[in-house]
Amino acid sequence: MDLGDLQIFQAVVEAGSVTRAAEHLHRVQSNVTTRIRQLEQKLGVALFIREGKRLHLSPAGWQLLPYAQQLLALAAQAREAVCDDRPRGPLVLGAMESTAAVRLPGPLSEFVKRYPEVKLTLKTGNPQQLAAAVLAGRMDTAFVTGPIAEGPLERVPVFSEELVIVAQAGHAPIGKAHQPLPPVIVAFEPGCPHRARLEAWYARRDGMPLQTIEITSYHAMLGCVVVGMGISLLPRGVLATFPDRDRLSLHPLPRGENRASTDLIWRSGALSPKITALLQLLKPARALRAETLAG
Repeated sequence: MDLGDLQIFQAVVEAGSVTRAAEHLHRVQSNVTTRIRQLEQKLGVALFIREGKRLHLSPAGWQLLPYAQQLLALAAQAREAVCDDRPRGPLVLGAMESTAAVRLPGPLSEFVKRYPEVKLTLKTGNPQQLAAAVLAGRMDTAFVTGPIAEGPLERVPVFSEELVIVAQAGHAPIGKAHQPLPPVIVAFEPGCPHRARLEAWYARRDGMPLQTIEITSYHAMLGCVVVGMGISLLPRGVLATFPDRDRLSLHPLPRGENRASTDLIWRSGALSPKITALLQLLKPARALRAETLAG
């Protein structure tokens, strides 16, 4: 059954005759008659009892009618949802852990208040994982930092992060000339842009860490740094969420190496009202980022 057949069937039921249904549908009478007969042939039952020019529903027709009404109503709702420019329905959002912990609580809280018809899901991962999920359709949009896998993606800068090296409190200055580089770093798994940035920092100074301790959360990472297990590189904003901040020492990176842009990405051609609404809400953060870069 197609929706056109059901629409004609419902029109005939409501009009009580093929003639009036054809007028309502702006079709010729023979076309309506043919479509009804074709529908009856497909179902293998008579849907109407014919008495001259009048039609009455048969028992099978009465059984079909509520299903036809439900299907046509669902189709109308689907058309409305697709054409509606209101943010509504599921939104699967991806982010790096630092972005989710520091940057998103405020904006997402406001987003949920403004758009209660959106069912928001937040998932974390590294930029490569997030980009792959967006390309595969498992996520609608994601916040990423640094280069990502090539693909049909669009991206808009939304945050600018200051990156700092953190070490145990009282640690000697890091990166100064003629000083040995710390042998151990604490970082996320390969694919993390901050880990890649720290490894590149070592490489520019003709060194590489002798050991990398892989951790799955920032607070666990900072806990390792506090007890002197190694150094790490992360956005300065993450430190605001760490209760033992005074047990760390901060070591700034040189200008030009100390900032990272976080972008919102989505698949090309898939900019939905939900993503547009999120971008609109992030405008103040984008304006702040522009001021920071200009300053």
